[in-house]
Amino acid sequence: MRKLKVKKKTSLSIGGILVALVAALFYTIFGADVDEPSREGLIPVELVKTIDGDTIKIKYEGKEQNVRYLLIDTPETSHPRLGKQPFGEEAKKRNSEILNSGKLEIEFDIGERIDKYGRLLAYIYVDGESVQEKLIEEGLARVAYVYPPNTRYLDEFEKAQARAKKAGVGIWTLEDYATEYGFDSNAYPAKKKEQKSAAEPTEVFQNCTELRKKYPNGVEKGHPAYSEKMDGDKDGFACER
Repeated sequence: MRKLKVKKKTSLSIGGILVALVAALFYTIFGADVDEPSREGLIPVELVKTIDGDTIKIKYEGKEQNVRYLLIDTPETSHPRLGKQPFGEEAKKRNSEILNSGKLEIEFDIGERIDKYGRLLAYIYVDGESVQEKLIEEGLARVAYVYPPNTRYLDEFEKAQARAKKAGVGIWTLEDYATEYGFDSNAYPAKKKEQKSAAEPTEVFQNCTELRKKYPNGVEKGHPAYSEKMDGDKDGFACER
């Protein structure tokens, strides 16, 4: 009887160890560091959508919020006055590619965290790498909107910009296009959307409930069904979920 009890305890002990090992393996593969920041100061968030080259919508503290990238500026994609500027679409596309390639995190500086439009102001990271610095180095953004004390990475960004200028990539391939005041639409006129002809139909919906019956995910600015009154956050998308 004594030997039988020893075997039973040994069997249970081995079973417990196996369960613990399987649990540890599962955690390592599926659960490790899901909500852990890459380093101190970074905040893991969820991407909702890419708005343009320097603005995104994320889920932060339980709600969806727009985020404006600190210290950079990219050409416009659908500005009501400036239209579509050279390299605007390229910047938006590249921004989206980077954001969807890994773990998204944001970091605040020591100054203001919200701008006058209600957008968060932050540095953006994917797998611990700066998205701002990457866009600058690839010639898709310029260093801009420098408002102390939100200048933590200004030196790094300016060095990345110098490398992009020297390499002559992106916005730096167009002479005198990127200036300290913005992108010169006089030197390189923006491509504005053609006016709709009177014969072209325009879809009119009374509200977002009616619009979503046909377009469940909402519509982008420029779509026949787009209406500014149904674009509450003024991000170029009406009735998005």
